[in-house]
Amino acid sequence: MFDENAILNELKFKFIRSSGAGGQHVNKTASKAELTFDLENSQVLNNDQKVVLKTNLNTRLTKTSLLIMQCGESRSQHKNKSIIIQRFLDLISDNLIEEKDRIPTKIPKAVIRKRLTNKRKTSEKKANRKPPKID
Repeated sequence: MFDENAILNELKFKFIRSSGAGGQHVNKTASKAELTFDLENSQVLNNDQKVVLKTNLNTRLTKTSLLIMQCGESRSQHKNKSIIIQRFLDLISDNLIEEKDRIPTKIPKAVIRKRLTNKRKTSEKKANRKPPKID
C-alpha cells in the first residue's frame, strides 16, 4: 500500500485560532490544526496511486493538487493534530482500496417460477373483485 511513517513526513501543519466554546482560551491560543498534503509532489506514492487519489478525491483537492484538512474539535492542539493525522491516513487508505468487480449471479428457476405464480395469483384475486359482466 504505502508507508505511513514516510507519508507523515510529507505533511505540513499550521495551527490557527479555533472557534467555539472555550472562552478566553479560544481567543488566545491557536488550537485548530490544519493539515496540508501535496499530492502531486509526493515521493511516497507512485504514479498509479496518485491518479487513483486524484480521481477519488477530486472534490477535496485544490487546483494545485493540495489536500487541506482541518480539525478544531478539541481545545488541545496535540489532540487536534492526532485526530487530523488519523483522518488523513483513513482517507488515503480508504481511497486506495480497489473495489472488486461484481459478478452477477444467475437467478434460480425456482425463484422465477415462484414470482410468476405469485403474480398470477394476485392478478386472479384482483380480477375476482370485479363485478360480473351481464350481457
